[in-house]
Amino acid sequence: LSDDDRQLSRPALVTWLLLALNVAFFLYQLSSPDFTYGWSTVPQEITSGVDLANDVPLDTAAPGQIPQRPGPGPAPFVYLTLLTAMFMHGGLAHIGGNLLYLWIFGDNVEHRFGHSTFLGFYLISGLVAPFAQIALDPDGLVPSLGASGAISGVLGAYLVLFPRNRVNAVFFFQVVSVPAFLVLGLWIVFQFVSGWGSLFATEQTGGVAYGAHIGGFVAGVVGAFLLKGRGAREHRSVLSH
Repeated sequence: LSDDDRQLSRPALVTWLLLALNVAFFLYQLSSPDFTYGWSTVPQEITSGVDLANDVPLDTAAPGQIPQRPGPGPAPFVYLTLLTAMFMHGGLAHIGGNLLYLWIFGDNVEHRFGHSTFLGFYLISGLVAPFAQIALDPDGLVPSLGASGAISGVLGAYLVLFPRNRVNAVFFFQVVSVPAFLVLGLWIVFQFVSGWGSLFATEQTGGVAYGAHIGGFVAGVVGAFLLKGRGAREHRSVLSH
């Protein structure tokens, strides 16, 4: 639900900007479903460099098709979907959950890194994430979208930088305050367990891109360790004690 932000000394301008961009993209998606299908990340489009424009059959015995719409065009333009998909969502629950996590954890990481470094960190985490998912299914045709990969990077950085910071969460219908390493540690364990299970799925259907979550999280952990060791240029954290 929240974390301890009492010691933050300046507004998280980039976090607010990212929240606003995600909402703006989602509102545009509501008015243009073709934009959602055309500008989401499709693994096969990235590995082949070809922009798919026509629906393709489901890779199952059941009837149905996976919607495909024209996007930015063939390579290199098709790779823009790696960026645009980072700001798109599949529904109110999807965007609501993602932006809640960004709101809770983003400001702390931005405070430590500074505005411009945090923005670069967020975008890089969000670009690494889909490649982890594509590696699991390079010929996949199911569109992937959402800020989850980039936000997973923020969670990874938060775990490295603020492991003992208090996080308020709902547990058995009551609010409890627990260390960040417990909340985020359980979250990433769940991603690995669920991601391992998804490797044995035989049908090509939609769902949660656990590979992207794991890829973004690992990128965030690595990035946090690299930025944390920058010596005097690192912003002093007032939340790490």
